[in-house]
Amino acid sequence: MGLLRPGPRLVRSRIPARGDNAGVTAPPEIRPAPVTHYENFPVASWLCPPALRPAIAALYAFARTADDLADEGQASPSQRLADLAAYRADLRACVSGGTASARWEGVFTPLAATLAWHGLPVQLLHDLLDAFEQDVARSRDAQGYTSRDELLDYCRRSANPVGRLLLQLYGVQDPQALRESDAVCTALQLINFWQDLSVDIPRGRYYVPAVDARAHGLDPASPAGWANDPQGPRLVADLAAWARGTMLRGAGIVHRVPGRAGWELRAVVQGGLRILDKIEANGFDSLHRRPRITAADAPVILWRCLRMRAGTSAAMGQSRP
Repeated sequence: MGLLRPGPRLVRSRIPARGDNAGVTAPPEIRPAPVTHYENFPVASWLCPPALRPAIAALYAFARTADDLADEGQASPSQRLADLAAYRADLRACVSGGTASARWEGVFTPLAATLAWHGLPVQLLHDLLDAFEQDVARSRDAQGYTSRDELLDYCRRSANPVGRLLLQLYGVQDPQALRESDAVCTALQLINFWQDLSVDIPRGRYYVPAVDARAHGLDPASPAGWANDPQGPRLVADLAAWARGTMLRGAGIVHRVPGRAGWELRAVVQGGLRILDKIEANGFDSLHRRPRITAADAPVILWRCLRMRAGTSAAMGQSRP
């Protein structure tokens, strides 16, 4: 994962106060370039309401850049934490009207406009940074998670803020929608963990809860050996079922978000479920190989999106929750 290339393209002119533009949903001065990083789901795609694409791309650029500071390249843990601290300082500056550094100008200039224009809660962005810092510290110390509850607390900060920010952009804030959004975002984070086991474990990133490893007779302190243990695929199967059940509990959110945004959410849900299908089709062998969404999966995902109906779990993938 590299830094976003290219970053958002900015047209430098006065960003009017929100009240000066009744009926306008996003500042026209911010025109982010298309998202080019691989994801399991669409980001600011053509399905997204056009007026919201700049705001969504600005939020994505913030999160992706912070994630890459925590995860990519050859920097030491101390350098990563220093970079994230500097990144947080620039976030505070962009919110307070201070002067941010020039290092991430392509991130914070559009982000400042987006936060001001839509009145988004900045604490959710700080929660994301808390999670990235936790990633660095736990990887440095070869520390995993003891329980599912502990991992879910991490997901609450690493994934759920994204969904809550998007719901605010869509104007959807009822409690049930927030619960469903949290479930979908947590499920996407869990799916990413179980998709990336063959990549994360060699890099010292341990997300499998110790209680789950022990339940399958695996040593939580020696995850490198799980790939050669016959219990490894059984562990992955249980973890995938947990992620699928979490996704199904939140899938009703696609019917609460109106218009094109709701259809993009269908693609997000189905993209995650498709990864779980691929993990299952590979014999739950993601300790050895990483499945990916490709163009060949598009017809299946599209068909399932079309079949999603309120009050049903139809077209939710092959496996049981």
